[in-house]
Amino acid sequence: MTTMHEPAPPTGEQYRLRHDGAHGPVEAVVTSVAAALRHLTVDGHALVQGFDADVAAPFGCGIVLAPWPNRVRDGRWVHKDAVQQLDLTEVERTNAIHGLLRNTPYQLVEKSDDAVTLGAAVVPQHGWPFHLWTTVEYRLTGNGITVTHGVTNLGAEPAPYAVGTHPFIRVGSHPVDDLTITAQTVEHVMVDDRLNPVGMEPAEGGWDLREGRRIGALALDDAFRVEPDADGMIRTVLAAPDGTETEVWQEADWEWLQLFITRAFPTAEGGVTAIAVEPMTAPADALNSGVGLRWIEPGASWSGSWGICRPA
Repeated sequence: MTTMHEPAPPTGEQYRLRHDGAHGPVEAVVTSVAAALRHLTVDGHALVQGFDADVAAPFGCGIVLAPWPNRVRDGRWVHKDAVQQLDLTEVERTNAIHGLLRNTPYQLVEKSDDAVTLGAAVVPQHGWPFHLWTTVEYRLTGNGITVTHGVTNLGAEPAPYAVGTHPFIRVGSHPVDDLTITAQTVEHVMVDDRLNPVGMEPAEGGWDLREGRRIGALALDDAFRVEPDADGMIRTVLAAPDGTETEVWQEADWEWLQLFITRAFPTAEGGVTAIAVEPMTAPADALNSGVGLRWIEPGASWSGSWGICRPA
């Protein structure tokens, strides 16, 4: 007798959210693996580049980057005069990249119709002698989603922490090459041929995105320090030729932004242009530089938020 077997999706459990917003229904899908945002629409208009549940997140689409975002040079850093060697997860550039949870199934903490909270532990391991409990809450709003990341130090000594996220942003069905991106870029992170930081420079000339640049004319895998508006919020806006917009916002202490453009994001129609707009609390190699790095005391916690919306 043959037993039918239905393969488990590589993205894990699928948490479907819905909220009746002011501009129509807001719907999202969050996966248990890497707590990824796989789908987000407002009244049927896509705010993120989605992907199927039965494939691993392309280019890290929508995943959480913790306890550090971006790269650690050679996977090596020093803590209390002892060299720490992380596993190299970007082998071609001999770096450790995007933290320790990018392939981890998160646990369900709480769920309602329009919100879900997932949690995952970062346990002591190669190059990481700390024990953290991390959470991420996705909560739908009237025109998008608010994402709140939390961390608690379960260990006996202060632990370093930074976090980022990796959504690819859409403006409905408009081709991404036709969109204009506006970001409050102040400084640009200069990098070497392995994309590790070597210094900072003013975000001038081609790095100045404050007046808007057409994505089709850009080639980016670059980090910036960004500044808040007068209300204390940092905003990055993608606008279509017809004036339709999608906004990524981040709180003021998320003062770093990575922008990554690929012309080969896989879809049913083939490879397309896609842009990742990545809020971060620290830039690459923060474990070595200390820039943006938080040290969480034993038993202490921290939380911070960012989000995506379709402006009214």
